[in-house]
Amino acid sequence: MTPSDVARLEAYLRSTLGNDRIRIEVPKGRGASVEVRVGTEFLGTVHRDEEDGEVSFSLHIMILEEDLPTLAAAKKAAPRH
Repeated sequence: MTPSDVARLEAYLRSTLGNDRIRIEVPKGRGASVEVRVGTEFLGTVHRDEEDGEVSFSLHIMILEEDLPTLAAAKKAAPRH
């Protein structure tokens, strides 16, 4: 992934998700996963795909069950409509 890809993806994700703390970390070793973080929290990985001259990026978000709030806490935090 090029530095231009990283900068454009960060800008897109920050704008779309409304969070300026989102950052993309490119590993030093070739072939390792490019990580997406919010602050220090690992959010997932992003992958670049090029096929027939078309470039796309996929974001794979991983959520560990142990990181989820209890049901009672989730209901309390949910916005009311």
